[in-house]
Amino acid sequence: MTIKIDKSITAYSVVTEEQETVVERAQQPAEVIQMHEKLERPDQLHGATYKIKTPMSEHALYVTINDVILNPGTDHELRRPFEIFINSKNMDHFQWIVALTRIISAVFRKGGDVTFLVEELHSVFDPKGGYFKPGGVYTPSLVAEIGDAIESHLKMIGMLRDDQLTEVQQEVLGQKRAEYESRQQSGEESAEGDEEALFPEGSSLCVKCRTKAVILMDGCMTCLSCGDSKCG
Repeated sequence: MTIKIDKSITAYSVVTEEQETVVERAQQPAEVIQMHEKLERPDQLHGATYKIKTPMSEHALYVTINDVILNPGTDHELRRPFEIFINSKNMDHFQWIVALTRIISAVFRKGGDVTFLVEELHSVFDPKGGYFKPGGVYTPSLVAEIGDAIESHLKMIGMLRDDQLTEVQQEVLGQKRAEYESRQQSGEESAEGDEEALFPEGSSLCVKCRTKAVILMDGCMTCLSCGDSKCG
């Protein structure tokens, strides 16, 4: 391309090959690596391990999720789940646990939005019935609790947003709890160490947070854990 110079030349400098290469690289679009199934596994991965202790098994399960760092050191750096391992001394569930880890790992490596796995695992119900975790949170199956571990990990790496209550919501929820407690005439104190006694006895299960904390207040069913209300 020809450039016409209208003014007098007062100074000049020679561009070296190294400077020219740097300029050319800066002008080229950045090569962004996305997650895909042909991505080779690095020699070292970062991860986290989650312990699952349920009344359905004598031994705990340990869920380890390893992540791969894409485009490290650039503006396009991302941390994405790459593989999952589930270990336990209990061999009763060995076959389906191995199958589940392989399928989930394959979905991770496929890339894209893998957050749907959480909802799918949460919708698995044990025909023998679920159980309540400490704090009164209902878990329909062991598979669903593995989904809880994956959900916690996806929130940690930023793929899922942690829907925490705002300060205003926490204040309103605290007022509702105090109002309900003040209306109780029994005055019976909860047994010390009873984790399910965090919420009033006779509370029903909340469909939103799966916590046994829904009570009838002012003619409206209200959850004392997440604030969900049938009246909006």
